[in-house]
Amino acid sequence: MTALISVIPIVLLIVLMMGFKVSGYKSAIITLIVTILLALFAVPSMGILPKPEASIYGVTFWSIIEGFLKACFPIILIIICAIFSYNILCETKEIETIKTQFIQMTSDKGLLVLLLTWGLGGVLEGMAGFGTAVAIPAAILIGLGFKPMFSAVICLIANTVAVGFGAVGLPATTLANQVAAEGVASPEMLCEVATFIILQLSLMFYITPFLILMMTDRKKVLKNITLALFVGTFSIIVQFCCAHFIGPETPAILGSVAAIIAMLIYNKLFIHDENPSDEVIVEKKKFGTAKTLRAWSVYGLIIFFILISSKIVPAVNTLLNTTLVTQFQLPVTGNAFKFGWLSNAGLMIFLGAVIGGLIQGMSFGKLMKLLAKTTINLQKTVVTICCLVAMAMLMNNTGMTNDIAKGLVALTGAAFPFFAPLIGSIGTFVTGSATNANILFGKLQATAAGDLGLVNQGTFFGVPGSETNWLAAANCAGSEGGKLLSPQSIAIATAACDMEGQDGEIMRKTMPFAIFWILMNGLMVFLGLHVF
Repeated sequence: MTALISVIPIVLLIVLMMGFKVSGYKSAIITLIVTILLALFAVPSMGILPKPEASIYGVTFWSIIEGFLKACFPIILIIICAIFSYNILCETKEIETIKTQFIQMTSDKGLLVLLLTWGLGGVLEGMAGFGTAVAIPAAILIGLGFKPMFSAVICLIANTVAVGFGAVGLPATTLANQVAAEGVASPEMLCEVATFIILQLSLMFYITPFLILMMTDRKKVLKNITLALFVGTFSIIVQFCCAHFIGPETPAILGSVAAIIAMLIYNKLFIHDENPSDEVIVEKKKFGTAKTLRAWSVYGLIIFFILISSKIVPAVNTLLNTTLVTQFQLPVTGNAFKFGWLSNAGLMIFLGAVIGGLIQGMSFGKLMKLLAKTTINLQKTVVTICCLVAMAMLMNNTGMTNDIAKGLVALTGAAFPFFAPLIGSIGTFVTGSATNANILFGKLQATAAGDLGLVNQGTFFGVPGSETNWLAAANCAGSEGGKLLSPQSIAIATAACDMEGQDGEIMRKTMPFAIFWILMNGLMVFLGLHVF
């Protein structure tokens, strides 16, 4: 009975968004209010409060404060700066140069689609996220003559593996912080969780490019297999190294860049004198070195700042992590809040965006106006994330999340690891965000691991680490499959492809791949835990 009461906020959020089609920010506000009422009037009689001696009013108030703080620093800060960086490229028109350069890279139709969706889409997801990885490649594909339905579906399918490390690793970082004992993950834990996500997705690094290629051109099966293996191997090696040695900030970015390089190598070695497809209309343009560097200055500088502030440069990383750090214990709950003003990814994106914008010809004043405009346009997103994080903190601190986990473990028993990715997919389906899915269910997965007795160190596909972190990582890996069916993601695709009213048809076409994705994730999580 207590588990059924505890799950009310999650069910309510699903019903509001799916059943009644209530907007995300309104659903989040309503759900937070209901969660507060449950915490104040139901939790005291349920006997699940972790600190029974604490005032429920104090726990509720400080949980909301904790949620707002953790939502703003760094989640919202990163999102605003990431979208700001993309908006600069649109304002300076340099995004057109980047688009054209991709289009002119190959005459092979399958390789061109893979470059735009898996390559450029992965870079956009890693740098900005927030739908850019679907909207931009889809618009380019339609401009090249591909059908709108094909463009929408193919971009949704491609925008999966990179999602967990989107917006400079925000979903994976958020997950690690949710699971960490003190609410702030150590660099070692960040690397471990990121590495586990890559391992759980390893098969999809090959399957997804292959499906993209087959959907584009089913006649060249051998080429599609060879190219998928070639590109997938480059991607997974680079992403694994980034996750294992640097952390969650760069796998999607550098892995996608590596995939683009692999595709260009393949194009140079194996694709000769092919006539461009009739579907693809390309106007040849030449760009000098100066033009190319200017167009890529925003993303190039962001990558530079992120790398130089990471563990790859220990001296800089240590200095930034120990300078201007705000840290304090929150009353009643006993949880800690910590934020490094110089070490956070949001600052690195902001610096790269501003300097790159100046290089591209914008004045500092115009950049600040664009930043203000970007922030205002994201106000509903800010409200949504603040409410969802506050809801998650409140459910955690009042024992509601722990109670749900116990109910799920009791229901599924030893088979729970197989269903762990499904929970993450449901979270992304409902909220439209892997970050929000990890906020909602990350702690639940870790708690379930404890209830199952999975608290030891182990070895997963040859990589040592915590069993708890392995199961928590399944939430992020699974959340990426939920992107395929998320109403928010599909809405972005329909807008980019001018397909208003065809959301249901797109969802029907992505459904089989989403089911396959979740099943494969569940199998990998289960095998990694019990076999390998």
